[in-house]
Amino acid sequence: MNEDNARFCLLAGLILLYLLCGAAIFSALEHPFEIRARLLWKQQLDNFTRRYRVNLGALHTLLRQYEEANGAGIRVDTLRPRWDFSGAFYFVGTVVSTIGFGMTTPATIAGKIFLIFYGLIGCAATILFFNLFLERIITMLAYIMRWCHERRLRCAGVGVMSSREESSGEEDSLEGWKPSVYYVMLILGVASVVIACSASTLYSSMENWSYVDSLYFCFVAFSTIGFGDLVSSQRQQYESQEAYRLGNCLFILMGVCCIYSLFNVISIVIKQTLNWILGKLPISSHCPAGRHRYKDGSVETVCDSETEAVAEVYVGRRLSGEMISVNEFMVSNKVSLALLQKQLSETAHQGPRQSYGHQNGFSGGVGALGIMNNRLQETSVER
Repeated sequence: MNEDNARFCLLAGLILLYLLCGAAIFSALEHPFEIRARLLWKQQLDNFTRRYRVNLGALHTLLRQYEEANGAGIRVDTLRPRWDFSGAFYFVGTVVSTIGFGMTTPATIAGKIFLIFYGLIGCAATILFFNLFLERIITMLAYIMRWCHERRLRCAGVGVMSSREESSGEEDSLEGWKPSVYYVMLILGVASVVIACSASTLYSSMENWSYVDSLYFCFVAFSTIGFGDLVSSQRQQYESQEAYRLGNCLFILMGVCCIYSLFNVISIVIKQTLNWILGKLPISSHCPAGRHRYKDGSVETVCDSETEAVAEVYVGRRLSGEMISVNEFMVSNKVSLALLQKQLSETAHQGPRQSYGHQNGFSGGVGALGIMNNRLQETSVER
């Protein structure tokens, strides 16, 4: 089993274990409350039917009808209209951001069909926006950390030289310097906490939620889980209503972007942890024979490891097991787009991958499908 497959199987097993542990914990925490709630609801139904002499079947029919009306946005308490322009704008925002609170859903067949195509394009565009935001955040943090590192060098005595010698000394000192991804994760984590705490202060005062409920809502919304049990800006009237709705949108936008970036950085750390675990296991990590990749007209042997493939194609060197730098993180974040552009270029100019031909039934294709087909061709040729 090569390193990529071993990493995939290990991650799948750990996720399954994580799910089992989570299910056990949540079941222990929430199941007793569910049982008490069912007993209380049954008692309330019995008391109501006895007191008002209502047929239980007729009452159940009325409750089902209310559930249908609830799905269309009808509530006992007075809430804002769901499908006026502002309500619809809030809805499409939850669609394209993949939050999907669920408190508003299309009820017509035309609306459901339109949502499929609208969400397909909107979600893809929003994910692209999040990726571009992540690249800019990483670039900004890299510049900030580089500036801080330069300041430390000056304080350590580099600045006592002449200006030309100082510039040369700083370049030599910075040549091998790499900002740690742990610092990036820490900064993004602090930014996410600050945004969540600030937003929770706003929500607890405007929505009359407890602060814990407000923090819970912020995580559910910012991470795009979107349960829908708590949803902000749904009452018909608020104090300073326009300012609150603007602040609500800005907090959700900033929170989603920061949490998305944080998740990406955490995934890099998880991958580093998996590599460390695999390093402790008796699994061979050398490059399998027969694997080749074209680079600037030449052929070179590459490992199946994703980080090594990225380094050889885009950086021109192998990683040496060191902590991944921000620059390497940015490169790996652009792998899919770079492969897509490479495939488009090779298809347009009938590049080296055309040599596989159609002998295995896989056409070259363009874009992600072309990449997948070419990978299937390579695998078949290796066999």
